[in-house]
Amino acid sequence: MAEISGLRDQALRAQAEAENARRRAQRDVENAHRFGLEKFCGELLPVVDSLEKAVEVARALEGAGAMADGVELSLRMFLGVLAKAGVEQIDPVGAPFDPQRHEAMAMVPNPNAEPNSVLDVLQRGYMLNGRLVRAAKVVVSKAPG
Repeated sequence: MAEISGLRDQALRAQAEAENARRRAQRDVENAHRFGLEKFCGELLPVVDSLEKAVEVARALEGAGAMADGVELSLRMFLGVLAKAGVEQIDPVGAPFDPQRHEAMAMVPNPNAEPNSVLDVLQRGYMLNGRLVRAAKVVVSKAPG
């Protein structure tokens, strides 16, 4: 009787272990589908940065409005494609500083802002399906004095 109980226990443990292995494999496949583009996405972000800088510079130049509009349209299309792939921008101006999503480049005293809030974004951050690809580089307020 004890031998039957022991064998039954072994069978149940083996079945549970097989089920756990199946779930782990399924989760790994799902993560591979969700985050397989992470490296590729990270390599495309400097292109987005360049397009954003081109729009900024073209807007500052006299007579380059049409060029700025064209580059901005290309940038919007590119960001739309990234959004379809699950990439979202982090643009945290005014939000509290979050070291998990932001990289503080400077701290500036500002009596009009909450301490430890984001005053300016030097470089936008990006997330892929909820996972950080690149932290936003930000300027953070500190208490005056």
